[in-house]
Amino acid sequence: MFKMRVCMLFAGLLFALPSGFTKQMDQQPQIPAPSPFPPTTAAPDEDRVRIEKEMAKKANLARQRDIQRDTEQLLKLATELKAAVDKSNENMLSLDVIRKADEIEKLAHSVKDKMRAGY
Repeated sequence: MFKMRVCMLFAGLLFALPSGFTKQMDQQPQIPAPSPFPPTTAAPDEDRVRIEKEMAKKANLARQRDIQRDTEQLLKLATELKAAVDKSNENMLSLDVIRKADEIEKLAHSVKDKMRAGY
């Protein structure tokens, strides 16, 4: 009888040990993974804002140069169109006059769109 109780106690301990070990294994402390990025002295938001401002300034300068270049081209085309119209008479307009007028129209729309893009 005594042997039976000892055997049952021993069997109970054997079944209890594995569950205790798994609980301990589940409770191991988690170590955070190191960041792949080096630490910076400035806050990331400040850097991002500064870079966005620089990019916007460069884009505005490029847009302004494009507008100046296109308006010079518009002036040249308009002068050429006036000269071509002056050479023609009331009965005949050349294809060149129509092409220049179309080119002026497209360029004028392009300049207008670039001007709107800044505001």
